[in-house]
Amino acid sequence: MYTAHAQSRLQQRAIPHEAVETLLAYGERRRRGGADIYFLSKTSRSRVIGALGKERYKRLSRALDTYLVMSDDGQLITAAHRHHRLKF
Repeated sequence: MYTAHAQSRLQQRAIPHEAVETLLAYGERRRRGGADIYFLSKTSRSRVIGALGKERYKRLSRALDTYLVMSDDGQLITAAHRHHRLKF
């Protein structure tokens, strides 16, 4: 599911696998440059809070300010922290 590049980026950027699973389950998906980008919008954040609860969301909130790049075959290519708004 993860490429070697993605595994090293997750480790370097201290993004837990639980955050990746949450982004894939509840995040928005946009197509960009031949890959799918997953991220959390305001509405998807409220869905996460409802599903996980406030305490668990609060623990993960910093790691959820990330985006994921997924290939067409379902492999995670990379993950990075969001510092600015994503432009589509």
